[in-house]
Order: sequence, then C-alpha cells, then structure tokens
Amino acid sequence: MSENKSIPSLEEVCRFVSPSRATAFRAIGFPLVQGRREGTRLFDLEGHPFINCRSSGGVFNFGHKAPFAVEALRKALDEYDVGDWLVPSAARGIAAEKLSDTLPGGDWISFFVPGGGEAVDVALKLSRLYTGRVKVVCSEAGYHGHTGFALSAGDPSLSKGIGPLVPGFERVEFGNAEAFEKAIDADTAVVILETIPATAGMIMAPEDFYPRVRAACDRVGALLICDEVQAGLGRTGKIWAFENWGICPDIIITGKGLSGGVYPISACTYRSELDVALKDWPFFHPSSFGGAELGAVVAAAVIDEVRKPGFLEHVREMGEVFQAGFDNLAKKYPDLLLEFRRKGLMMGYDLPSPVHAYTIMRLLLERGVLSVLSNNRPFSMQMMPALVISREEVDFVLDALDGAFAALPDEVPADAANIQ
Repeated sequence: MSENKSIPSLEEVCRFVSPSRATAFRAIGFPLVQGRREGTRLFDLEGHPFINCRSSGGVFNFGHKAPFAVEALRKALDEYDVGDWLVPSAARGIAAEKLSDTLPGGDWISFFVPGGGEAVDVALKLSRLYTGRVKVVCSEAGYHGHTGFALSAGDPSLSKGIGPLVPGFERVEFGNAEAFEKAIDADTAVVILETIPATAGMIMAPEDFYPRVRAACDRVGALLICDEVQAGLGRTGKIWAFENWGICPDIIITGKGLSGGVYPISACTYRSELDVALKDWPFFHPSSFGGAELGAVVAAAVIDEVRKPGFLEHVREMGEVFQAGFDNLAKKYPDLLLEFRRKGLMMGYDLPSPVHAYTIMRLLLERGVLSVLSNNRPFSMQMMPALVISREEVDFVLDALDGAFAALPDEVPADAANIQ
C-alpha cells in the first residue's frame, strides 16, 4: 500500500489479498473497507459508522469486541495457548460440558475444530462410520461450507469448475417433507440440513417438515444433522433453532457465534451413543488447531452469556419490533418488499430481482447499515443484526430501510424485475 496516503483505497487493501474481489466490490458500489469496530457497529477507514446487519453470518452475535468475550480471552492468555489437539484439555472439557447442558436426553459429545465447514466434515464422516452407509440426503440451495464433504452437501453453484466432489449425496427441495420421506431409505446414512437455510434467503420450513424428516430417519435408522452455524446460540430467540419445530437431531453443528467474535472455534456435537463408531479409531480426524484452548475458554463464556436471564427474551422482543417495522414497510412498498421471513433475529426478505437486491445493499450502505443479499437466492436480502441490538438501533435500521425503499424506483432500471 502506498506510504503517501493515510487512508488506503479498496484496491490497495486487496492488492496482495484478492484483487478480483476489489473489482467485484467496486462494480456493485460496495467499496467498504472495515476499520475499527465496537458493539453493533463497524467503521470504515475514514471513521464512518455502519450498524452491522450481516454480523458475518452470526460471528458477531454479541456485537464487536463483546466485553465478556474479550475478557475471557485475555484471562485465557495468562494460562493457555492454542494447545495440542492430541492431548486432553480441561478447557475443552468445560466447553463441551456446557454445550451438553443446553441439549436434552443425556450426554452429548463435542468435537472441536476451527471452522464450521470442518465441523460438517467431521459430522458426515462420523455418520458414515456409525451407520456403515454412504448416502447423504441434503437440500437444494443449501450451504454447509467449502471443505470436501461440506461442499458436496452444498448447492452445485458453489463448486462449479472444481469437481469431482465426494459422491453419495442426493439433493431434495427444502421444506418438501414428502420428497425427503421418499429420498430417505435403507441406504441413507444421514440427512443434513441447515435448520434455517441462510444462504437460500432465510426460508422457513413448514411446521410439519422437521417432525416428518425426523420420523423418516428413525424408521430406517438414519441420522439427522442440524447445521446451526448461523441459526444456533440464540439467533432465533431459542438457544437452538430446531427447538422451534419440536425435534432434536442426532448431531448439531455450531460455530461462528461460538467464537464470541474474538477467537475461531466450531463444534460437531453428537449424541454420546454415536461415539462407539470411534472406538477403534479415536483419532480419526486430526486437526492442528482443533479445539484450541483459547477458543474453548471463549466458547464456554459464550454459552454462559446465551443462558443469562433476559438474553433470549431480548432477542425475541427486538425480533417483534423488526416484525412490526417490516409489516409497515410491506404496506408502504407492496411492489418492492414481496415477502418477509423471520425467526427471532434471523430475517430475510424478497425483492423483485437481483438488481433490486444489489441496489438496496448499496442504498443501505449509504445510510449506515451493512446488509447483504443471499448468494443462493440473489433476489433476497439477509438481515442478521447483533443479538444485543438496542431498540434505538432497530429504529435506525428500519428508518434506513424506509429511505432505501423510497429511493429504489429511481435507482433500478424499469425492466430489472425480469432479470433473475
């Protein structure tokens, strides 16, 4: 970067990281380079604030530099470092026990790794080992990360040009219980689903979907994985999103928010009876930074925070404020705001076309709100603010949305609704 400028450009920042990404951001009018951050806001390099309604998919559930997470990490640094994945760790044991305590039906075991995609890989390998079967049933337009098994479970658009992928995966329309019941057969090892598919636009399953999928798995002895990397840890107003449908999976994937936004850690958490699959292969998934002790200390603090009195109630209350605001916006802009979906503070809304979505993303940025569209449903916008967002900040976001919708007709080509 140039030494003659106090504030580097987007292109200078990305020169040795990803020049193509800088070009893409510039093309869509999204030139933000993140600078300092605090609470629900991040700032660009010039100091302009933006309420973060992306939250990196839930990494910043507690805002940026959440005091409890920063304090936990600082204290951990006095005693721990990354640690050795091979050697048992008290810090990992404490975090795993706290995760188990949030779940029903006896003991749960957690396998810690740095990222969600790797946790999905662990879960799918474990499922094949336990059942002795190969077939994996997943959903169309899904997203589970970019590692080997995880990428195979995702939408094909995510792996164009880099195949072949791991075989044995069958995709079914999300929410279509009858189609899943047909796909789940005696050859099925496991069904993996994002409880609420974020990259598909926060689409919500019908009330009977998960109970029917759970029953279909039980009939043939298949396992059920709920990927809650984005939907879990309070995002929906419950600790786990699957609670909204009255079921419990066999394996849960968590991450992002588990880090407290300060140290990367994810987990594949599974029913204790599944551990028999690893009896003869206890080190089946080496991971140099798996279950880093620093991350485990933060994860334990995160779980304590989610379970504090009033935390989930606040998420539900702010979700209702957003609901009322979006109901008003839908009445005011019926031709632009086509559908709004929400559980707690996990929200998505549809626009007439991807062009509208890219435009609203830029217009919101101009008004001090960071929000992005859904990759696998590009006419849909995601809204995932920090779970600690205040009423005043919710009102600010709703006002910004109102202004962005008001500006849309003048910003979007007349035929944009035909562009998909």
